[in-house]
Amino acid sequence: MLLWFIFPDGAASAFLVGHYGRERTDDFAWTSRSTQLLDRRVLGWASPAFHYGALAAIGGHVIGLCIPPSVTASIGISEDFYRWFAGIAGGIAGLVTLIGFLGLVYRRASSARVRRTTTKIDLLTYLLLTVLIVLGCWMTFLHTLFTDHPYNYRDTIAVWWRSLFYLNPNVTAATGAPLIYQLHAIISWAFWATFPFSRLVHAWSIPLQYVGRPYILYR
Repeated sequence: MLLWFIFPDGAASAFLVGHYGRERTDDFAWTSRSTQLLDRRVLGWASPAFHYGALAAIGGHVIGLCIPPSVTASIGISEDFYRWFAGIAGGIAGLVTLIGFLGLVYRRASSARVRRTTTKIDLLTYLLLTVLIVLGCWMTFLHTLFTDHPYNYRDTIAVWWRSLFYLNPNVTAATGAPLIYQLHAIISWAFWATFPFSRLVHAWSIPLQYVGRPYILYR
């Protein structure tokens, strides 16, 4: 219960309260702290690759975790088709995300000026992201696509994940998954707990005020 309910619940609380507290007390630092002016040689290709790949991967996670197999089956999508479609799309998204992220990490490590703008919480976030992306690619290719015995996480981890929001955690579903899936699930909650305290909060700064006003250019 500590690992599979209390920890995710605490991480979700940190995610919500952390965003509220930072917006209230540290709104001028609510930014990506862009270092484009310091070094842009790698940023031009690494940043789009990471951002677009991550958005696609997140979308795949939302679909896989939120939609039960019974729903996809009811609209005529077989489990085998879903596995191949989700595996190929997720594999491409994971590789693009990994390549872009490695480029950004290399840029930050190799440029002294960029490196000086990196905070300790950023380093922790990068470490968690590295582990999550590598584990995600490993699961996609070795447990979903290139294996004779594909594993369906929608019958275990997804069931546990949805049960958290019902406040009735299905711990058995989580502990029944392979270790690599368990690690990916727990580390992801650690990542979301650190999210509001890192530069990643800029993901929420979508310029919605410009919607319907095409004469204003936003870059």
